[in-house]
Amino acid sequence: MSIKQYSEYTRAVLASLFCVCLSAVWVAAATADIPAGQRPGCPERCGDVEIPFPFGIGKHCAMQTKYPFDLDCLDVNGTKKPFYNNNEVTKISVQEGKAWMKLGISSQCYDHVTGHMLYDSNATADFDGSPFWLSTENKIIVIGCQTMAYMESDACSQLLGLIIHMQIPQYVIGCFSSCNDSKPVNGSCSGDGCCQMDVPGRIYRYEGYFDEDYNDSKIWRSSPCSYMAVMEDKAFQFSTTYLNSTVFNDTYKEGVPVVLDWVITLDTCEKAKSNTTSYACVSTNSICNDDPSGGYRCNCSHGYEGNPYIKDGCEDINECLDNVTYPCPGICNNTMGSFTCSCHQGNYMANGTCIPNRKSGFLALPIHIKNHYFRRHGGLLLYEEMKSKQGLAFKIFSEEELQHATNKFDEHQVLGQGGNGIVYKGHLKDNLEVAVKRCMTIDEQKKKEFGKEMLILSQINHKNIVKLLGCCLEVEVPILVYEFIPNDTLYHLIHGNYNSWHVPLVTRLRIAHESAEALAYLHSCASPPILHGDVKSSNILLDSNLSAKVSDFGASILAPTDETQFVTLVQGTCGYLDPEYMQTCQLTDKSDVYSFGVVLLELLTRKKPFNLDALEHEKSLRHDGTGATDDQIKNNENMGFLEEIA
Repeated sequence: MSIKQYSEYTRAVLASLFCVCLSAVWVAAATADIPAGQRPGCPERCGDVEIPFPFGIGKHCAMQTKYPFDLDCLDVNGTKKPFYNNNEVTKISVQEGKAWMKLGISSQCYDHVTGHMLYDSNATADFDGSPFWLSTENKIIVIGCQTMAYMESDACSQLLGLIIHMQIPQYVIGCFSSCNDSKPVNGSCSGDGCCQMDVPGRIYRYEGYFDEDYNDSKIWRSSPCSYMAVMEDKAFQFSTTYLNSTVFNDTYKEGVPVVLDWVITLDTCEKAKSNTTSYACVSTNSICNDDPSGGYRCNCSHGYEGNPYIKDGCEDINECLDNVTYPCPGICNNTMGSFTCSCHQGNYMANGTCIPNRKSGFLALPIHIKNHYFRRHGGLLLYEEMKSKQGLAFKIFSEEELQHATNKFDEHQVLGQGGNGIVYKGHLKDNLEVAVKRCMTIDEQKKKEFGKEMLILSQINHKNIVKLLGCCLEVEVPILVYEFIPNDTLYHLIHGNYNSWHVPLVTRLRIAHESAEALAYLHSCASPPILHGDVKSSNILLDSNLSAKVSDFGASILAPTDETQFVTLVQGTCGYLDPEYMQTCQLTDKSDVYSFGVVLLELLTRKKPFNLDALEHEKSLRHDGTGATDDQIKNNENMGFLEEIA
């Protein structure tokens, strides 16, 4: 690979570090699909697919806005199927503001005998001028040996360009797949026979194509076919049969599944409401939601479900019929838009549980203590917040549940220990593996708001951020419950027993890219914005595919609306701390960016950020980072590229 070609590819990877995170994160309710709802006289289905308004079969059944919402219902080999601009539609969700379609594959195949090209096709998709754009739930997938492929498109947001009336330059993003270093493995798409990249936010159109310097007739013996596709991440699982056969093409000959987000118009809710004739949220008990990157959608109000785009389309939910989503340990009574929960006579409600009234002091005392801690840590405020929000996966755990999950916090269950607490591996009653963190201390000023802040953190839904599942507040210092990530940390990959492993530059940059995306989401897309406060390699977990998962929000704060509002004690980890933060004690998003820069140096040099045994001028990596590139990536191609972007 030439320095120029390497630079073009890797620069495309790095370019995505600076794409503003514009996609809203929508959490699907843990209930069955809600009936679509359509205008009177209009078909509610096309074949097996529900067609909810504002979409419709034909213009007379679809909402009329700047964007076309009309679909065609066509007969395909005796089966009715809906299409939007010649793309087959497989599902539409009003609640999530998403649609699923089948889009084409870019492919090149050589004759396995002669080596001559059999067919060569570049897939394209164009949703410009439509309500749709590519969701970040998709991945750019490249399959083949010695295969380099790209997705070429406009920059992160064409919509942004439309709003401010300026042209945004084009860019490319893709990856290189080879079969030289190791044997490809089923289910793994990390560079051996298969590679993948994230799709940036708000992409309207793209073309997939191959780099002819790599996809030539020399590869036909090892992998006669090469493929590039943009497709839904969770719908794809790599198979080694894709490399030496046409199985991938045969499986997806009608197109790969792709997720698209959509809005009604580019207007904000405030502007849309000013025009009563065109405002789309027409049902009573409906609300309007602004998309962070432009446009609006409608949803049913809390406690209601259905279609907010049609009159009386939002209907009351009977919460008493769904004890999983709306738990009630006692007597449940449905009300319009809500429900009440009370205990049977002789019992009282505490920590979401009905507890018998007991007169014995030995039982009353521990219950009193637990209730005291629960209230002190904002448990009642948290409980009220949870009641007002629909479909939350966040849970309040009891101390007994977590003791059982961790075998009474057995030292053999310890996963790690840091300045903020000890993390244990646990198994919940449903066999779900979790990471249970016993915090060391809690800021006295934060105690009353602790539960509410944990609820906000739990609503972070990003593939590169460890998910907060719940907390326990009935103990002196709260306990946090996270999703369990089975692999080790980035620190261990760089400095631990894996030190002899060869970690290619592309893999290091991908890990950096994914970590940067997570921080960009926390700073720019979370509401309110969140500052991590302790970005370091040991707080970046790696899954089985070496995908990054930013973890440990022990030092995190919710960003203040006024920068002068927040001053904190210096916390974090030596070697990663922003010098300005150490002087002012004021945590900002720039503090996280500085710490991430140290992690980037750590990735490139494989040196620890702070070394007490080194010479004085070499103790800190930020002083000794230049000219210390790891020998594993110190070759002409890599160094040429690094010098070019330095």
